Amino acid sequence: MNEQFLQSLLKKMTLDEKIAQLLQLATPFFKGSNHEGQITGPMEQMGIREEDIQNSGSVLGASGAEEIINIQKAHLNENRLGIPLLFMSDIVHGFKTIFPVPLAIGCSWDLGMAEKSAEIAAKEAAVSGVHVTFAPMVDLVRDPRWGRVMESTGEDPYLNSEYAKAFVRGFQGSDLTNDLDRVAACVKHFAAYGAPEGGRDYNTVDISERTLRESYLPAYKAALDEGCEMVMTAFNVVDGIPATGNKRLMRDLLRDEWNFDGVLISDWGAVKEMIPHGVAEDEKEAALKAINAGVDIEMMTACYVNHLKELVEENTIDESIIDEGVMRILELKQKLGLFENPFRGADEKREKELVFSELHRKAARELAVNSSVLLKNDGMLPLSKEQSVALIGPFAENGDVLGPWSWLGSREDAATLSSGISEKLLGAKLIVEKGCGIEAGTTELINGAVKAAESADVIVLALGEASEMSGEAGCRSNIQLPDIQLELIAKLKELNKPMAAVLFNGRPLDLHGVIDEANAVLEAWYPGSEGGHAVADILFGDENPSGKLTMSFPYSVGQVPVYYNAFNTGRPQGAPDAQERYVSQYLDIPNEPLFPFGYGLSYTTFSYSEAALSTDTLHPDASVTLTVNVQNTGELAGEEVVQLYIRDLSGEVVRPLKELKAFKKILLQPGESAEVKFTINEEMLKYYHSNLEFNSDPGKFIASVGPNSKELKECTFELLK
Repeated sequence: MNEQFLQSLLKKMTLDEKIAQLLQLATPFFKGSNHEGQITGPMEQMGIREEDIQNSGSVLGASGAEEIINIQKAHLNENRLGIPLLFMSDIVHGFKTIFPVPLAIGCSWDLGMAEKSAEIAAKEAAVSGVHVTFAPMVDLVRDPRWGRVMESTGEDPYLNSEYAKAFVRGFQGSDLTNDLDRVAACVKHFAAYGAPEGGRDYNTVDISERTLRESYLPAYKAALDEGCEMVMTAFNVVDGIPATGNKRLMRDLLRDEWNFDGVLISDWGAVKEMIPHGVAEDEKEAALKAINAGVDIEMMTACYVNHLKELVEENTIDESIIDEGVMRILELKQKLGLFENPFRGADEKREKELVFSELHRKAARELAVNSSVLLKNDGMLPLSKEQSVALIGPFAENGDVLGPWSWLGSREDAATLSSGISEKLLGAKLIVEKGCGIEAGTTELINGAVKAAESADVIVLALGEASEMSGEAGCRSNIQLPDIQLELIAKLKELNKPMAAVLFNGRPLDLHGVIDEANAVLEAWYPGSEGGHAVADILFGDENPSGKLTMSFPYSVGQVPVYYNAFNTGRPQGAPDAQERYVSQYLDIPNEPLFPFGYGLSYTTFSYSEAALSTDTLHPDASVTLTVNVQNTGELAGEEVVQLYIRDLSGEVVRPLKELKAFKKILLQPGESAEVKFTINEEMLKYYHSNLEFNSDPGKFIASVGPNSKELKECTFELLK
């Protein structure tokens, strides 16, 4: 089946049929759905006709081989030309087997495991009938108040780009046509959705084009360079124009400059939302702006089906612009093999064997271990399996550890922390008390927990945010734990027993009231289906934590946004001639975050030698090698993430204080040393100048290496041009 077939098919389509191909509707609209007919009200409100559904091009949110096969069969019985549907879903960090949320996966610094998690998610989704996942989300994030930071891998453009490529490889594989265990990926949200003012979802984004290109665009471009088939528009404005109607962003940059020829889809309702944004007077104008911007699929609003035909008939747009979008959709269907096999990988028998299999859960457990970050440990951890443990807190027996975008995962099937700990103890007593709810509680509950803890050797606190407090529309101005949990900690502290806190949450938190009270703090994030087992593996030393933060933890919400790769000022703190007051500082809190980017502890310790360069001059056609010796100086085997940063001391525009350029994760036995080498070339030194030229400047640079973005060994070299 070739291009000629698709062109022939396009010629047979009426204008109404073409326009309907650009429509995506939720599952209940379709015959054969398990929820068929439940959406008649919205259908009438949207002006959707039966023929629009019969000719529509894609389905949102269907899952399960049986349901998807039934919908596809019913559709093909009624579609005049037999054009199959595309089935798309949000498979963000797992299908039924839920992996840690992407922000946690970022903290693993393990690109191989990230790719593996996407491969497993794709396999479970594909065998259940899904063709496209709305992932990866690669929006750069700097404000933990924003609920969707949990969907990103962090605040660094280089690291986000590496993860973007890994996720696309995992979802799509190398042969999407013939590998029926893969799904097409859709990178989102284009562009800069992760920078809303005030950390409030859907809010205004206002950044310079240079910052957009330097910090926010690289990860999207990396995903597309890896072959990502689709792009989703963002809800926000970019340079004052909503992304979904932003012709300069979508056609000039995405299509023309980057040569993206895949499918562009709006986010839910984003076409019609141009009306409240104030750039479209009505649905007709919204349709005009979206189609001119190059949006191929309108998700869950009906501006296209209700107005594109009218716009063609009055010669406001040419039918060829609709043909372009339809052809891109047909080409994706062809690439997925849907014309020959409209059910593709959907297989009820294999679905039962593969979905939530033991093998997949094992991988989820491993990634949850690697994603957890040990923030504090005064020697209390790891715990002894002979100690009696009081497990206290709202997450002690709570299956709400999957996090947002785990709509197919089951909290009932999730491994809780109590089940994980109970499997570790060798005859010792486990006492479990809730102590309080996530946001509410009583003095009686707290006192009961304190009394129960009196007979235990150690206390493990299971604290955090309900998943609804994070994710889309889950924005918070106060990013401390709820007051009732802080009260519980304070009361238990009075017992003067060793106390470790485990945190289940989707964002960096202000940890005052936790970090100063507990002897150890483990950031587990939302760790997924095997979270309770993975956390217990770490608590009892069966696994050594190796996670490192990919988003800075603020000292206080008043610092936000706080991120490691910021610019200096003309009056920085600590400069040799700095004044006492008139420098860039807060009077009441430090400038620095509580925990910096790249930070994370281990049960062992590592020492770094001074960094050495092979030469102190770099020419454009050559490279410099940085070498550092890293030794495991502790008593346990452990993994260390060795991080390379570079600073341009004098640029044509101001440059960040440091930028991550490379990293290596190494495993060292007690006493073992490793020589770690990094290659530095001119490409690493390029940036966007004031005229948006991407180039490097001659001059001096600082290369630094270390365990995080703060504790670094530095050396200097010069670029000669």
